[in-house]
Amino acid sequence: MDYLHESAASIYHRRRQHRALITMACVAVLLVGSLVFASPYVEGWAVSAAPKSVANASCNGATSNQPLVTSGVTINVYNATARTGLAASVASSLQRQGFKVATIDNDPLGKTILGVGEIRHGPSGLEGALLAAKRLPGAKVVLDDRMDASVDMVVGKTYRSLKVPPKVAVSKKAKATPHC
Repeated sequence: MDYLHESAASIYHRRRQHRALITMACVAVLLVGSLVFASPYVEGWAVSAAPKSVANASCNGATSNQPLVTSGVTINVYNATARTGLAASVASSLQRQGFKVATIDNDPLGKTILGVGEIRHGPSGLEGALLAAKRLPGAKVVLDDRMDASVDMVVGKTYRSLKVPPKVAVSKKAKATPHC
């Protein structure tokens, strides 16, 4: 009988090719998995679980005996655009309106904000955020997990100017019955 005798070199070569194919398949699977996992974050579809939009802030139970004034609000002003000096000009305008400006910088979250801007605040900064949102109509009000009452005003790409809301007398009856 004739037996096929295979040399050790050919066995080694075949096993090496087999291992290389398995390695390349694993690398390809990991690459595709990484792309699938990262694409929602890159595209902005998925954000961290902390920020939540505030739909109607007057219904959140944030009531106070006295209305908050601008001097009682500490604001951090951030620029989310490529326009140089935008945060500084917005901050000086807010200071003229009586706000306390703590930080002027680029957006620390590095988000691209296509709209007017974002007003970020923690649970204790809701009233200050609403006061700041009156200055930046169209801005998205976002709740985050900070523990202080500070407010972040992040200026976006379609920002043009701050508004100075007219002083309106609010009756006590209107304050006591929020419309939810």
